[in-house]
Amino acid sequence: MSFDNLCKLLSEKYPERFASWVLGTPQTSVKVLKTELSIEPIRADYVTFLQLEGRILHLEFQTKLESTPPLPLRMVDYWVRLYRLYRLPITQVIVLLLPPAPETIIETAFAVETTRHEYRVICMWSENPEPFLNDPALLPLAPLTATTQPQALLQQVVAKVNQLEPRQRPEISTYTQILAGLKYNQDLIRQMFREGMMRESVIYQEILKEGEQRGEQRGREEGREEGRKAEGQLLILRQLTRRVGELPQQVLERIETLSLEQLENLGEALLDFQAIADLETWFNTLE
Repeated sequence: MSFDNLCKLLSEKYPERFASWVLGTPQTSVKVLKTELSIEPIRADYVTFLQLEGRILHLEFQTKLESTPPLPLRMVDYWVRLYRLYRLPITQVIVLLLPPAPETIIETAFAVETTRHEYRVICMWSENPEPFLNDPALLPLAPLTATTQPQALLQQVVAKVNQLEPRQRPEISTYTQILAGLKYNQDLIRQMFREGMMRESVIYQEILKEGEQRGEQRGREEGREEGRKAEGQLLILRQLTRRVGELPQQVLERIETLSLEQLENLGEALLDFQAIADLETWFNTLE
């Protein structure tokens, strides 16, 4: 699936949320219209047509400005076809997912002699990230929003994804990782989402909770040691997942029982691990 098509999918799945974002006012009555337009029918692959109360909203998602025919001509062509069909006012918006080359002029109108037709352009790299971080429907677009600290923004996105309901989380996580790929390195995306999921896992939370409880019972020094152990377990889990893939539940439980010294030894041994069998072999040396 292309990035443009993914945005189309999201806007048609959450039409009220996308319409509210683009228009800046809450929209509650929104209907998704077909994208095949009559008069030598064309199929608009990357656009969404939404019927609001007394208005049509035409959304077009683009990763680049180059197009055949040119975008300004396409926008006036769509406007004429939509108006002929529905006879309603039409708001047209192009959502640019990536910035063009420096010095590129972003056109917002079609103009030939006495004919002039205008439309809006939303540049994702200039958008405030907050509305996207706080709305699950828009969250997949959040990595593309304005920031001076891209990695910190991606960490915020991961945290928001992990706060979603379990049934909603896998789908939104997938969409978010795909769109984040327009801007971020894939290895960084996978690493940060994997770490985020680990931090939300029951085992990790139990490790922290147990460390806190023992710290209260045994004093500050022992509490700090338990904290180091929890951090060591998390580090080991992260490195193991990178080297051998997803870990079985019994392996996670076994790692939880290791002492701080054993965790340090395991960390040194990891350099030679290639598969889960290597980990099993290392466990056998403890018996």
